[in-house]
Amino acid sequence: MLLTIAYDGSTFHGWQKQPGERTVQGYLEQTMTRLFDREILLSGTSRTDAGVHAYGQRASFRADFGIPTEKIALVVNNALCAREGSENGRGGFAKAPIRIVKAEEVPLDFHARFNSKGKRYVYRICAGINEALADSELAAEAHKSLVFERDYVYHIGERLDVAAMNEAAGYFVGEHDFKSFEASGGNPRETTVRRMFAAGVSETGAAGAAEKAGGLQRIEFTIEGDGFLYNMVRIMTGTLVEVGQGKRRPEDIKEVIEAGDRQAAGHTAPPGGLCLAEVFY
Repeated sequence: MLLTIAYDGSTFHGWQKQPGERTVQGYLEQTMTRLFDREILLSGTSRTDAGVHAYGQRASFRADFGIPTEKIALVVNNALCAREGSENGRGGFAKAPIRIVKAEEVPLDFHARFNSKGKRYVYRICAGINEALADSELAAEAHKSLVFERDYVYHIGERLDVAAMNEAAGYFVGEHDFKSFEASGGNPRETTVRRMFAAGVSETGAAGAAEKAGGLQRIEFTIEGDGFLYNMVRIMTGTLVEVGQGKRRPEDIKEVIEAGDRQAAGHTAPPGGLCLAEVFY
């Protein structure tokens, strides 16, 4: 069985199950094991970090419990909401931080991670916060963003040069050794070479009227590739932000890639702006 999963990673210590930590995999396995009265072990495609979100995570498992495939998402989501209501005192009004978007049958030898051909990540930025706060007409929009989106976007004080960032992102496309964009602490890799299919930065057009007047920028960095290193997208984002701030030139990205040194790249952007959007098979 293959699940498509969406989750708010704000209150989880990442996807992967870890002793003594609240993780998406652990929480979902516990809920499904109780629901189906048999051990459910999930194999996820991406080991998203603490605070990272997803609306296209995939996970496979093997089990036969006599429930039609088209009903699995409904019954699991009901169980997740019931657990959330019970544990947090919200009763029937509870909405779970995890939802099963879809369940589908796959061959017995299918594995969500090893059969994956690639992934798409989206990183969201809200720029121009300081400028908006200094403008009485725009301050309300900035305050709302700081309060209600603090766990879902990267807030940047100044406005960014999106055209320069998009030009810089183009250097990621192709097959490269991305060692400069790998943080220490991840699982050892046989190779740090990866192929990026597409990469781009754009303003989303989702800003409100006050924001469009010159206050805030809503920016998305989207990247697709056959695989990603530990914190790779977040380090890419931090480097692109520095391009947008004028601290680096777009063409500097080529030199950063060739350096093969983490110190050559920019800062690591916070986890909350990152979302696993889609897994390709």
